Amino acid sequence: MIHMKQNQTTHLFALQLLISVLFLLNVSIAKSQTTIAREVPTNIAQPERNNSAFYINLTDTRPTEGIAASGLLLSTDSTVLSPVIHHPNRKTKLNRFFQTAIDETPYKPHLTCFIVPTAFIGFGVASLSINGLKNLNLSTKDEISEHQLKHSNLDNYSQYLPAVMVYGLNALGVQGKHNFKDRTVIYLTSQLISGAMVIPLKHIVKEVRPDSSNNLSFPSGHTATAFSSAQFMFHEYHDSNFWLSISGYPFAIFTGTYRAINNKHWVGDIVAGAGFGILATELAYWVHPRINHLLFNDNKTTSATLMPFYQDKHFGLSYAKQF
Repeated sequence: MIHMKQNQTTHLFALQLLISVLFLLNVSIAKSQTTIAREVPTNIAQPERNNSAFYINLTDTRPTEGIAASGLLLSTDSTVLSPVIHHPNRKTKLNRFFQTAIDETPYKPHLTCFIVPTAFIGFGVASLSINGLKNLNLSTKDEISEHQLKHSNLDNYSQYLPAVMVYGLNALGVQGKHNFKDRTVIYLTSQLISGAMVIPLKHIVKEVRPDSSNNLSFPSGHTATAFSSAQFMFHEYHDSNFWLSISGYPFAIFTGTYRAINNKHWVGDIVAGAGFGILATELAYWVHPRINHLLFNDNKTTSATLMPFYQDKHFGLSYAKQF
């Protein structure tokens, strides 16, 4: 038994070392590519410029809508220096909340985004009736009881850590996909959707918990919150830093694992909770443009503000709309 544990420890250490090496290699390659891309050749012969043509083209430049970068482009096969307006690839808008540029292209999830959550939810539902999966639930509980693993209440806090990391990183200057207002609306929407699915199911299914404390076991609410938070972090950073975007999932897995170790949930409950959490965040990003338009309509005759507040030892969010 001791030899087996030593082998498992060795394998785990080797896996962590391999991931670290791959991460450092990825960072090195990214930095080298950035350096090469920024090098500007200085020995290119400048062709003669036609000042009159340049003046005509420059005065003909018209203002563009949105956030567009304009610059002067000198073509090697042309003798005219003409301004070129670089339109953004996506529809963008200057958000007034923190004066930051945000992407307002409506998020349209692909069908592949629903494969994993659907599979997780299907596994959890199947574990309620299929004998083989029921036996897996019982055997996992027996293994945990046999090894007498120490209980911990850290899962009550780790479920929120990915979301806290998103706000902390933005505060430190590592900007995510959305600003404070938009990411707050998205995250709160994901939690509302998750609760709307999880809480009614608990009272409909009425599965008894492993510790027999109540009959609200299926699905796991803690795990749903943890994976919705991790999926939220993934969406905010996967376009800029893939490794950073997936760093919330270990906390979500930790939360789900300790729901089983604490004897609060069966394996099927945890897997289903993960599926509902991921699904809730996908839906939150999908409906965000509609909710954002409903709450923060940019009509000139109206204005809206969302801000945190602290009063009588209680934290909360204040929303005000002026017509």
